[in-house]
Amino acid sequence: QTRVYGRDRVKFIESLVVGDIAELKPGQGTLTLLTNEKGGIVDDLIVTNTLEDHLYVVSNAGCADKDLAIMRGRAAELRAAGSDVHLEVLDNALLALQGPSMARVLQVGLPDDLAKLSFMNSITTTVFGVPGCRVTRCGYTGEDGVEISVPAGRAVELAERLLGVPEVWPAGLAARDSLRLEAGLCLYGNDIDETTTPAEAVLLWTLGKRRRAAMDFPGAAIIMAQVKEKPKRKRVGLTSVGPPGAGASGPRSPPCVLMSPGTVTSGCPSPSLGKNIAMGYVEAAHSRAGTVLTVEVRKKQHPALVTKMPFVPTQYYMAK
Repeated sequence: QTRVYGRDRVKFIESLVVGDIAELKPGQGTLTLLTNEKGGIVDDLIVTNTLEDHLYVVSNAGCADKDLAIMRGRAAELRAAGSDVHLEVLDNALLALQGPSMARVLQVGLPDDLAKLSFMNSITTTVFGVPGCRVTRCGYTGEDGVEISVPAGRAVELAERLLGVPEVWPAGLAARDSLRLEAGLCLYGNDIDETTTPAEAVLLWTLGKRRRAAMDFPGAAIIMAQVKEKPKRKRVGLTSVGPPGAGASGPRSPPCVLMSPGTVTSGCPSPSLGKNIAMGYVEAAHSRAGTVLTVEVRKKQHPALVTKMPFVPTQYYMAK
């Protein structure tokens, strides 16, 4: 978690990511992509235009070191050219509270009205007596939920307070992984990485209209050429119609092989649907929903159906 200060903070972050950060309203955030000069995705970030005097950036933990090196290098370049920008790395933990009971559980410990907090918006507040927390209505499960940035020294205290509520259960990465896959959300390192572009990953919605026209983000020429000419491969959802395990590589296991050709990048049994679901890349000609493909799992071939995502409808909350 990083704060970006200075009058040129928006110019700084827009020199690294594809999103229109300047258009964000106070308190509003967006998922955006940090790209390289080849159009590859270095990381997916959440950037928030806070109600205070800074931008708030959340990186994937596994990418934190490389992201910070890139941001520090770019900030130094801009300062050398006379720009006003500087970074502060937070010593904060991040707790995600997700699911249909979230608002009822959290509201008890908040002085603010959660009903007024829409998806991808955030506030700084006190949570169950812990001051200085940032509550952002987001999370990588497809459900209504929040991510709570809490001073590291009080993270265990807050986690234990939340787990003291009967409806709240601890959940690890495997549980989160099945939920995000049902919601059609990419996992960095599996479904997107520095060898995949936003066009291939079907993430062109992250490109701001103004940014597309300006072509002023890393890899813009390559990415915009793919927008015009269409990429040769695309990320798709897959539903296995074979026996248990078909098309499912497991949240963290090696990818299966698509015989179309292509590659399965994520897969697991869907707890909500009672069938196997997966995500992967296929040649664009085979990417239409309803296309039947063949998936090889443990040296056996099984049929799989290209399926629209999300597999399970999302439940993001929009304030009225």
